[in-house]
Amino acid sequence: MISVKQVSMVLAAAGRSVTILDHITFAIPVKQTVAIVGPSGSGKSTLLGLMAGLDRPTAGSIELDGTDITTMSESRMARFRREKVGYIFQSFHLIPTLTALENVAVPLELSGERHASERAADLLAAVRLSDRMGHYPVQLSGGEQQRVAVARAFACRPPILLADEPTGNLDSATGAQVIDLLLSLHRDHGTTLVLVTHDSTLAASMQRVVSLRDGRLESDSMPSFPGSTVEPAAERSSSNWVLPSSPSSSDFTVEPGP
Repeated sequence: MISVKQVSMVLAAAGRSVTILDHITFAIPVKQTVAIVGPSGSGKSTLLGLMAGLDRPTAGSIELDGTDITTMSESRMARFRREKVGYIFQSFHLIPTLTALENVAVPLELSGERHASERAADLLAAVRLSDRMGHYPVQLSGGEQQRVAVARAFACRPPILLADEPTGNLDSATGAQVIDLLLSLHRDHGTTLVLVTHDSTLAASMQRVVSLRDGRLESDSMPSFPGSTVEPAAERSSSNWVLPSSPSSSDFTVEPGP
């Protein structure tokens, strides 16, 4: 469960204070899919980053799975995030000097998985990139880079996936493939999925829509029209995207991380 309580974010700019988020409160139950929407500058990406522990709010608290992340040290937050949160950036944020395989292996290596490369290869195969494992990000299309980013975010099987405009840099067909993949993760693994989007059709495919305006919570609703549940999309994607939930005991040995 994700709990956001009276969260505010105030930044200093040009000698004055700018309120990015103003006393935001809501809770997301386990396994729910949620779209965070609103005009540019409404605080969507800032809120998502706070939920991932990438920054700290000026006031308020955020709990993930019953743990208050706003009081954690940076080192503890990094370990906690590896276990609990997968984060997908709009601009992919792949490491340019590493191949697709190496990019996906990074979080596995940090978690202490002995056979990180084998696990990474399985994940890339699951997102149909078996033939691109040795390619560097610059050699991949936007859709391929985003699929690498999804595989990397899910590498340690986190219960929460956060995605910031996951289709923002993709054409509509490629974006639809990425969303099908995310919905497949939700359906097959019970992953809680929270994404920021400007796409009203994508938002409507989520179970819930949280709308921000001027840093405030404007509305919090469940889409009520046909097609607003994720199940049909998940069913369509189930035959196409099957990410391995855990390595076979005969193939891999996982050691606990630090």
